[in-house]
Amino acid sequence: MISLIDVYHVVTATVPLYVTMLLAYICVKWWKLFTPDQCAGINKFVANFSVPLLSFQVISSNNIYKMSLKLIYADFVQKFLAFLVLIIIIKIGDIRGGLKWIITGLSLSTLPNTLILGIPLMKAMYKEESDFLLPQIIFLQSMIWYNLLLFLHELDAAIPVRTISAAPPSQDTGESESSIEVQPKEDEVETKPENKMRVMLILMKVGKKLIMNPNTYATFIGLIWASIHFRWGVDMPDVVNQSITILSSGGLGMATFSLGLFMASNSRIIACGPRMTMVALGLKFLVGPALMAAASIVIGLRDTMLKVAIVQAALPQGIVPFVFAREYNVHPAVLSTGVLLGMLIALPVALIYYLLLSL
Repeated sequence: MISLIDVYHVVTATVPLYVTMLLAYICVKWWKLFTPDQCAGINKFVANFSVPLLSFQVISSNNIYKMSLKLIYADFVQKFLAFLVLIIIIKIGDIRGGLKWIITGLSLSTLPNTLILGIPLMKAMYKEESDFLLPQIIFLQSMIWYNLLLFLHELDAAIPVRTISAAPPSQDTGESESSIEVQPKEDEVETKPENKMRVMLILMKVGKKLIMNPNTYATFIGLIWASIHFRWGVDMPDVVNQSITILSSGGLGMATFSLGLFMASNSRIIACGPRMTMVALGLKFLVGPALMAAASIVIGLRDTMLKVAIVQAALPQGIVPFVFAREYNVHPAVLSTGVLLGMLIALPVALIYYLLLSL
């Protein structure tokens, strides 16, 4: 059972996040120290500098030669199931802006805050077993899922730009109704052979954006260094290692600070309203763990590995997806609510799952 000392360690990992958010909130709401443009600039710094360095540190410090294949498969299956569920919901509900909601739904249901809250909380629950499994989950997030999230964000950004640029300007040319009615059919015939070309142009644009993104470089350099370090025991020079550690250690702090700035820029701290708040919490604490449980059972995870996989999926919303959502302006209010309320109820929710899985 979790001791009071373990609870204290979890609280000490959580409170600094709220201190950072509160300080950022006061800086904007009361002291007026930052303008909206400056707040956007801080978030851009976090997205393009702090997060890539943090990703490099996480990836390069994980032993890729001792990873659990079953855990990797379960993680992939969970994301795939979440993707299918979101597509079905969007199709049935005829929800507009489907890709944006897929991005938001995936962030809420499958990308928990394992780096800050997960480590002390899971270690208190499952001791040495979590020390082996949790770094692998954090590695998969930084190596694969954050980059996939960036791809979806860039894809969403490229599609509206393409739609707007392809739309003809409205002009009163005096055409008859018959010619106007015939025109869409002719356009439809003409554009069908061009669909593949348009898709290729969009993907090429997305690819160029991702190639220029610092997180892409951080990911692959981190993977290369991890393969060298854990294969041949080559250590990074101390001056380089300490420089990266100092810079990356402030990554999550800066991300949390950006969250506080965003909350201060809205009229309400809970910016997305009660309905979307319930949806966000439902995706985070019910759908995500349920999908991970189904995926883990199908893949064959058992005993402690199964429990760790389910409980970590019930951790609160990660901060990095909010940074990306803020940068691309894709439902940042929903994700900020998920982070804020998620950290408030993280401990009781995790304890409920822990006790249920112990029965």
